[in-house]
Amino acid sequence: MLRLFIASILLANGFAASAHAQGGSTSIADAAQLMHWNEPAEPMRVIGPIHFVGTRGLSSWLITTNEGHILLNTGMPPSGELIEASIRKLGYEPSDVKLLLTCHAHIDHVGGLAYLKRVTGAQVVALADEVELIQSGGITDFNYGTDSEFRFEAVTVDRAIHNGDTVTLGDVTLAALKTAGHTRGTTTWITQVTEADRRFAVVFADGTSVNPGYRLTKNPSYPGIADDYRNTFRTLAALTPDIWLTPHTQPFEFEAKRARASTEGVNAWVDPDGYRKWVEVQRQKFEAAVAKESVPRVSAADKGSVVAR
Repeated sequence: MLRLFIASILLANGFAASAHAQGGSTSIADAAQLMHWNEPAEPMRVIGPIHFVGTRGLSSWLITTNEGHILLNTGMPPSGELIEASIRKLGYEPSDVKLLLTCHAHIDHVGGLAYLKRVTGAQVVALADEVELIQSGGITDFNYGTDSEFRFEAVTVDRAIHNGDTVTLGDVTLAALKTAGHTRGTTTWITQVTEADRRFAVVFADGTSVNPGYRLTKNPSYPGIADDYRNTFRTLAALTPDIWLTPHTQPFEFEAKRARASTEGVNAWVDPDGYRKWVEVQRQKFEAAVAKESVPRVSAADKGSVVAR
C-alpha cells in the first residue's frame, strides 16, 4: 500500500522514471526528497495577514493578528525547524503563535506539529473528527495506521471544534468546514482578508484526493466514506473564493503565482476560475474511482470461457 501511495505521488508529479529506476521500492523519505517536502523555501507575505512559511512542496501558513498569530499546517517532521526559521525571517517570534491548526492529519501536514507546539506553546485546535487521529500519532488512520512510515509524534488537541465553528484570534476569524473523505476530519478553512482597501475571500481548500488503497463502495475504508467525499465536493463547489490555497504547493501553482506577484501584486493570487476547475477535476477523479470499483472483475476461468465461445 505504501508503494502504491508513493507511486501515485511520483506519477502525478512527473517522477515515474525515478520510481521505476528504484524498482518500485521508493519510501516516503525518498518521495519527500523528490517532491521537495523538506526543502527550504523563501517565506513571504501573500495577502493581508497571510504569510507563506512552508517548504518548496508543502504549504504552511502564518496568519498574523493584533493578539498573536495562527499557524496552519506544519509539514513533515523535519520541517518544524524550517517553519520556525521562516517565521523568524519574516520578523515574527514563534512564541507569539497562539493557535496551531491543520487541514488533515497525515504525516506530511502534521509531522512538525509536536515540535512547533513545544516551541510556541500554542494551543492545537482541530475538528472533533480528527482529534483521535492527531492524538494517536497516525495509528488510527483508516488506511495507513499499520504502516510505521506514516506515523508522527502524537499531539494533545487542546480544543475540539465542529463543522461550521469559527476560530477567532484578534482581528482574524476563520471558519472550519468539514470536508471529509481523505481523512474522517479533513478541514477546509475559510476567511476574509483586506488588501489595499479591497476585501478578498480566501479558502484553504482540502479533502479531494482519493489515495491508492482507499475503498469507496465495496468494503469501504470506513462506513460512509463515499458520502463524505460527495458532501465535500458539494461544500467546496458552493464556495466562491477570490484566492485558494492548498496543503501542497503544486495544485494552486504556488511557484508561478509567487513569480507573478513580484509585478502583479495581489492580483497574481486571485484565481476563482482555477478554483472551480480544480474542484470539478477532483470531483471527476473521485467519480472515476467509484466507477472503477463497480466494474465486475473477470476471473481467469471466465476469460477462458469467453474465448472458448
